[in-house]
Amino acid sequence: MHTNYYFLRQLGPALATQLVGLRLMECFSQDRDEIVLVFAEAKGPLSYYRPFFIKATLRPDFSGLFFAETVRRARTNSVDLFTKLIEVDTTGSAGNDSTPANRPGRLVTGVRSFLNERCLGIELTDGYTLVFKFFGNRPNLIAFDHDTVVDLFNHRLTSDNDLQLNQLDRPLDQSYEAYVASGYNHRALFPTFGKEVNEWLTEKSNGQLAGVDQWLLIQDTLALLNASRFYLTLWHHQPTLSLLPIGEVQWETDNPIEAANRFFVSFNGQNTFERERGSWLRLLDKRKKRAGALIDAAMERLMSRDEGLSHEQMGHLLLANLHAIDVPPGMKSPERLTVYDLYHEQPTTLKLKPDLSPQRNAENFYRKAKNEKIEEEHLTAQVTAQEAELVKIDEQRQALAELTNLKELRRYVKQQGLTNEQTAGPLTADQLFKEVDVDGFRILIGRNARNNDLLTQRFAYKEDLWLHARDVTGSHVLIKYRAGRPFPRNVIERAAELAAWYSKRRTDSLCPVTVTPRKYVRKPKGLAEGQVLIEKESVVMVVPKGE
Repeated sequence: MHTNYYFLRQLGPALATQLVGLRLMECFSQDRDEIVLVFAEAKGPLSYYRPFFIKATLRPDFSGLFFAETVRRARTNSVDLFTKLIEVDTTGSAGNDSTPANRPGRLVTGVRSFLNERCLGIELTDGYTLVFKFFGNRPNLIAFDHDTVVDLFNHRLTSDNDLQLNQLDRPLDQSYEAYVASGYNHRALFPTFGKEVNEWLTEKSNGQLAGVDQWLLIQDTLALLNASRFYLTLWHHQPTLSLLPIGEVQWETDNPIEAANRFFVSFNGQNTFERERGSWLRLLDKRKKRAGALIDAAMERLMSRDEGLSHEQMGHLLLANLHAIDVPPGMKSPERLTVYDLYHEQPTTLKLKPDLSPQRNAENFYRKAKNEKIEEEHLTAQVTAQEAELVKIDEQRQALAELTNLKELRRYVKQQGLTNEQTAGPLTADQLFKEVDVDGFRILIGRNARNNDLLTQRFAYKEDLWLHARDVTGSHVLIKYRAGRPFPRNVIERAAELAAWYSKRRTDSLCPVTVTPRKYVRKPKGLAEGQVLIEKESVVMVVPKGE
């Protein structure tokens, strides 16, 4: 949460007490993804007076701020940046020294955060603002002259040139009425929460809270996020700066600058062995969670089958009560037939197809019973396989925890085949993709661009139904075809909800989703990972909804 909106909102005032009244003396970079800003009251022949340093790391995989006590600038491989924001003494008076060492910088007038957005601005005189942008796919440092971008740290992020300072604030209706209108979906109202807060809410509610109770939990969580308490914790085997006491809390403070520094040092101070072991432990945790979800879904499906009559039992009851159907042989059946259920010792109603004879309806029940048996065997095998997978994962996690050096770690990873490329046997669809079961239909969901290609190109057949959120990036979704069964409307809508949820339209109130048979989806050579062409399609409108 070191770049989370709620942290930046509290970091801003703390930085203001340090920076306001100082001047921006230098901006320079000694590394492709790192920039150093030097603020001070004045600069002498050899050093700064009352300096304050900000070292920003802006890598795609990690971004953060470090407030160093001192920074030594290298004599080589160092470049000045954002020179437009550093004033130059142009008085031209005799005796004036106009060398760079004596050029006073623009004065810092304030530090601000932005409403519901992950960015932080340092305001300078003459309407200039330096903005650390942490939202989007890539972080950046952007210089604004009033509302217009005049310079970028990373010039390859050309879309950042189109940003406007006065549009960075993102007002959101976060009232209880808006929460109700969103279908009690807090993610639509609080997109700034991030993974840590959403996981905290899930753990605290235990999946049992909804409506008003969930809203009260959200308000309690907001109070913690605004309580100016910062935790350095080990969360998912990785150092994390959090505003909530999640994971294994190792240290806490009420100073956001101190918290940012402590986290930065802790995160970047990890050695290669710790980072690699943490990444493998996170992978195993993810696999464990997926295996548990598959077991729960399969067991829920198996238990739901025991609650009522099986199709085989329906066939038996229909044949036992043929005498009660008052139609001539070979004629159509009634839509409903009430009979006495010998299995549960109570009356029950059988739904029949009126366009079929009673005998053909019984045959239909027995055909479905055969499919039920196949499905039951599949679900039972899935539970057995995933339970074995859980045992294996626990053994691997224990072994990783006992390793002490990088050589042993890499040898063990190779022996166990923890990477997909080195797995001993071919992975199945339920291991590669997210899977949801709806009324006996399997719905598979891609995890990323490469995984989407794998799902659509290798694990899909022409009869499967393919879905994707329209006009945005997102997961490919498949509904697996079942012989003799058309795709029910509720199954299509549920798959569309998942396609919308696993896309850039997750927070939209309504999302259009493309639906088409797999045979109309093509991938010509040259298209990027995850991109396809669609020959025919229909569109359904749904509210994004996760698992």
